[in-house]
Amino acid sequence: MPVVVADLDGDRYLVSMLGENADWVRNVRAAGGRAVLRHGGREHVLLREVDLARRAPILRRYLHLAPLARPHLPVDRRAPLVEFEAVAARYPVFRVEPAPRP
Repeated sequence: MPVVVADLDGDRYLVSMLGENADWVRNVRAAGGRAVLRHGGREHVLLREVDLARRAPILRRYLHLAPLARPHLPVDRRAPLVEFEAVAARYPVFRVEPAPRP
């Protein structure tokens, strides 16, 4: 599945534009956050779920980068953070980290 990786303050994030019920969200949670990203090559990563209180600026950045996601999030990409905070609980956000070495 193609995803848009949102960058913010030196970190990378994945956002579920379809909310909690997206298959990939359930799969990541079931796998304890372990995942493989493919972009030219394979990158083994650990996806850590972001606390609700920290999601708003990430969601806003994501909407700037992912125009196809805009119909799925009921907030304008230029809206103030308070509007993103109001919907943040409906959209899981995961920080992309390098996978620990075995």
